[in-house]
Amino acid sequence: MADPITSRSRHGVSASTAQPTRVRSLPRWHYLVALAAGAANTLSFAPTPHGGWLELAIFVFFFGWLTRTTGWKSAALTGGAFGFGNFMSGVWWLYVSMHFFGGMPAPLAGTALVLFSLYLALYPALAAGVWSFCAGHASNGRSQTGTSDTGTPFSPTWHGALAFASAWAIGEWLRGTVFTGFPWLASGYAQVDGPFAGFAPLAGVYGVGWVLALAAALIVQALLALLRRSRESREAAASGENTRGGTARIAAPAAVALALIAAGLLLPLVKWTVPANAPLTVRLLQGDVKQEMKFEEAGMRAAIDQYQQMITSKPADLIVTPETAIPVLAQQLPAPFASAVRSFADSTGSAILFGAIGGSVTPEGRVVDYTNSLFGVTPGTRDIYRYDKHHLVPFGEFVPWGFRWFVNLMNIPLGDFARGGPVQKPFVVHNQPVAVDICYEDIFGEEIARTIRESDTPAGVLINSTNLAWFGDTIALDQHLQIARMRSLETGRPMLRATNTGMTAAIDANGKVLGRLTPYTIGSLDVTVQGTAGRTPYVTSGNNTVLAVSLLLLAFGFAFGPGIARRKNGKSANGGE
Repeated sequence: MADPITSRSRHGVSASTAQPTRVRSLPRWHYLVALAAGAANTLSFAPTPHGGWLELAIFVFFFGWLTRTTGWKSAALTGGAFGFGNFMSGVWWLYVSMHFFGGMPAPLAGTALVLFSLYLALYPALAAGVWSFCAGHASNGRSQTGTSDTGTPFSPTWHGALAFASAWAIGEWLRGTVFTGFPWLASGYAQVDGPFAGFAPLAGVYGVGWVLALAAALIVQALLALLRRSRESREAAASGENTRGGTARIAAPAAVALALIAAGLLLPLVKWTVPANAPLTVRLLQGDVKQEMKFEEAGMRAAIDQYQQMITSKPADLIVTPETAIPVLAQQLPAPFASAVRSFADSTGSAILFGAIGGSVTPEGRVVDYTNSLFGVTPGTRDIYRYDKHHLVPFGEFVPWGFRWFVNLMNIPLGDFARGGPVQKPFVVHNQPVAVDICYEDIFGEEIARTIRESDTPAGVLINSTNLAWFGDTIALDQHLQIARMRSLETGRPMLRATNTGMTAAIDANGKVLGRLTPYTIGSLDVTVQGTAGRTPYVTSGNNTVLAVSLLLLAFGFAFGPGIARRKNGKSANGGE
C-alpha cells in the first residue's frame, strides 16, 4: 500500500498552493499484481472450505492496492485487471463446454473465453472508477487539487469506504442484469461459509458483497491510519516534538469492521421463516448420462429406460429427475415410460417431476415454441403440471441478435427455446407448494424471491433441476452448489438439486448441505426435507434495499466527495485533523 500522505503535506504545504507535478504513471507490475490477486480470489469460492475469510483478506489487499492509484483511470484499470484475473481463473470451464462438447475449435474457444472475461471485467473496472470519483479521489479526470493528476495516492476515508461498497454492489448487480446477466462469482457467494453469510436474508448476495467491500475498506482505513501514526511518532521523536492523538482514526473504522463481522456471525441465529406442513421424503435422481450420447437416438432410448427404472425403483413423496432427463418432446413420450410412471405414482402415492422438452402443436401437426420444461405427475389425478424455463442461457437456449454465426460454430442441439412466464404456479406435493427452476435460473436470486413474493401459494421448498455435464468434472459443479446454498440463505427455504452428473444435493433452510451424491456416478439421494413459510426481508424487497442504499450513497459521493476530500487534505496539510 502506498503512503497516502505526501511529503508536501508533512511539511505544511497545502494542496492548493503546491505546484502541479508531472502525472505519475503506475508501473505495469501494479496491474499484474491486481490481476494475480483477482486470480487468487477464485480460491475463495467453492470447493475451498470457509473461503469467505480468504476473500475478506483478498479484498483488504485489493482495496489497499486501489489506494495506490492516482485517478479514476488507474483505479478503473486496477479494478479491471482484478476482475479479468478472477473471471479467467473462475469460469474457465466455459472453454470445456465450447470446445469439448460444443465442437468449437480450441483457438476460437480460448479466444471467446478471453473476450468474455474481458467483458465481465468491465464491471469491476466501472466500480473502481466510480469509487474514485465518489471518494473525492478524482473529479472529471482531475484530482482533488483541481489540477491534472498529480500522482498523489488516495487516503481512505469514511465516505470513500461507503463509496467503494456501493460502487462494488452496483457493479455486480449490473453484471447480473445487463444482456440477461451473468452473476456467477458474485463476491457474496464465497461468504456462504464466511463471516458475512448472516446478511443474506436481509439484502441478498449483492448486499453480502456490499458488506464485504465496506468491511475491507474500513480495515484498510484503520491499517493506514495506524501506519500514519507510527510514522508521525518516529518523525516527532527525531525532532523532539510531542505527538498528538489519532487513536480514533484507527479505532473507529476497525470497530465498525469488527461489528460487521460480529453481526454477520450472529445474524444466522435469527429465524426469518418457520416450519410449515409435514416433512417430505424426497428422492433426487442422478443418471450420469454422457453428454455426447444424450441426443443420439440410442442414447435417448437408453436414458429413458434408465430413468424409468430409477423412478419406479422406490416410492417417495417426491421424486425429481435432472433437466431434460427424458430428451424428447412431452407429446412423444414412449408409451411404456408414460404408463409405468403413471401407474407407479397412483399405486405408491409418489409425485414425480421429470425434465423433458415442451412444445406446442399447431392444427397442421407442426411443433412450435419448444421449451426447456419440467413436467409433474400427481398421484390420483390426470392433470399434468408443467414449468417452462424462463431465464434462458444465451447461445445455449437462445441466440442473441447478431450471433447466429457463433452458435453455428458449436454442435449444440435445440439452441432456440421459447420462454416461460416470470412467475409460474408451484407444484403441490401433499399440500406443500414447491417452486421449481431449471439449470442456471437459480443464480438469479431476485427472480426466485419474486416467485415466492408474488405467488398466490408461496412455495415452502425450492427445487433446481439441471444438467452440468456440458462443463465436465470442473469447479463449475462446486460453484453451482454454493450458489444454491445462497438461495436457501436468502429465502429461508430448503433447496433440492437433481443433476445429471453432479452436484445432486439437498440443502436445508439454513444453507447447510444435508447430503450429496458423488459427481459422475449413477444413484439417488434419499432425504427428508422440512418446508418453511414466511418471508425474509430479502424475499420482501429483493435487490431494492441494496440498490437504494448504494445509489443514495453514490449520489452523496458525487455531490460532496471531492469537497470533503479537499477539506480533509487541507486540514492535514496545515497540521490539523
